[in-house]
Amino acid sequence: MTTPDYRFCPRCAQLLIERTDPAEDGGRIRQACPDAACGFVHWNNPLPVVAAIVEYGDKILLARNAAWPEGMFALITGFLEHGETPEQGIAREVLEETGLAADHVALVGVYEFIRKNELIIAYHVRASGTVTLSPELLEYRLVDPPKLRPWRAGTGYALADWMRARGLDFEFVDRAGQ
Repeated sequence: MTTPDYRFCPRCAQLLIERTDPAEDGGRIRQACPDAACGFVHWNNPLPVVAAIVEYGDKILLARNAAWPEGMFALITGFLEHGETPEQGIAREVLEETGLAADHVALVGVYEFIRKNELIIAYHVRASGTVTLSPELLEYRLVDPPKLRPWRAGTGYALADWMRARGLDFEFVDRAGQ
């Protein structure tokens, strides 16, 4: 998978070319610098994303991103940053996006999200404090766990696994609306 926004080599500024090296890349097309001395290759590896099933009191907090349509809610997510563990990353994201402190963090699982070239590391987070949303989020809902309806993509599969582990019945919905 090539990335159209990567047109020039970040090391030497030459126009990148597409190349295939069956011995090194398994036949995948990669963007690479044509200058062998430079040697830059854009691997386009998936980005690590952390996600939280935030338990606040006896409910699960879902939030609506400012860029999403009305009625669409999902888990708290964010990109893992340099120098932090996934556990530290999700605690930071929960605090930044909701104002809540992560009192307990437990791994739910790791999930592919190929459409966005991401690898999701999902956690169950018990949180405390007062909800104060970041400007990135417009609103939130607190949902009783048995009423959650996972979606068929990325973090929805994590939510389904979390519910299944607690013996909760669920049905998937077509989008992240609740």
